[in-house]
Amino acid sequence: MDAERIILRAKEVLKLESEGINKIINSIGKEFLEAVKLILDTKGKLIVSGLGKSGIVGKKIAATFTSTGTPALYLHPSESLHGDLGVVSDNDTALFVSKSGQTDELQILLPFFKRKKIPIIGMTANADSELAKASDVLLYIPIDKEACPYDLAPTVSTTVFLAVGDALAMVVMDQKNFKAEDFAALHPGGIIGKRFWLKVKDMMVTGKDVPVVHLNSPMKDVIIEMTQKRGITSVVNDSGVVVGVITDGDLRRLLEKKGNKIFNFTAGEVMTQNPKIITPEALAYTAARKMEEYKITALIVVDDNKKPIGVIHLHDLMKANVI
Repeated sequence: MDAERIILRAKEVLKLESEGINKIINSIGKEFLEAVKLILDTKGKLIVSGLGKSGIVGKKIAATFTSTGTPALYLHPSESLHGDLGVVSDNDTALFVSKSGQTDELQILLPFFKRKKIPIIGMTANADSELAKASDVLLYIPIDKEACPYDLAPTVSTTVFLAVGDALAMVVMDQKNFKAEDFAALHPGGIIGKRFWLKVKDMMVTGKDVPVVHLNSPMKDVIIEMTQKRGITSVVNDSGVVVGVITDGDLRRLLEKKGNKIFNFTAGEVMTQNPKIITPEALAYTAARKMEEYKITALIVVDDNKKPIGVIHLHDLMKANVI
């Protein structure tokens, strides 16, 4: 084995594929917008089809659309000619993926979709192909050279086609205002499911374990509350509304500056005002992202009146594989 040659070849492949994506970036325009509009206007589902490596790309594109709020399915060109066309309805839109645009099975399918007046989005590297001519919207993706030394094995083409498919799905997702909660409803299992199904109320500490002190509470009481309840406490006013928070980090910094004089202070004098809070109905994953963004390890959970009803900790989120 020639280690240096292997590394150089790997870099060459990645360079060719990245160049293919960079090239198509500059050509995204009117046709892409038309494809997005067609998909958004579809009252049925998106039918994605392709053969061979293009078929594998098509399966992934269909799966991405389905998981992000646009009903889609992959239709195998060969199987479709033996009964599977029954899944196609008049309200559907088709997305055909083929580098050559001349795949025999797809050419047989095209008249069927034309007769049913189903809009066709063609994704091909051949602007003169039968697929290109039959397409209502043509996503022309020129490919200069595959990474294969014989320019045969689909490599650059499949990478670029897949990237364009992802771009279509993500733009449509944005236009539909598809939220994390919507994503959660379609991914109930595994770690993804935990991230998006689990809510703060499912994991927060409640009842007598919720750390609470008042504005005028002496620091001795504050420290006891924090020690017993995992290093954080909410600070409430006379109405019981959260107005601040004190963390173990706040205590350490105060000790460094004031030493034993720390006991001369009240909670209201030490607290961080306008604390980061969260509601019980928020996703646990949202809580984790918020902690990450603000570099904190816990959040006070409040009700509609901003009164403390719980606390959620980073360690609990980690144990539950939310992050």
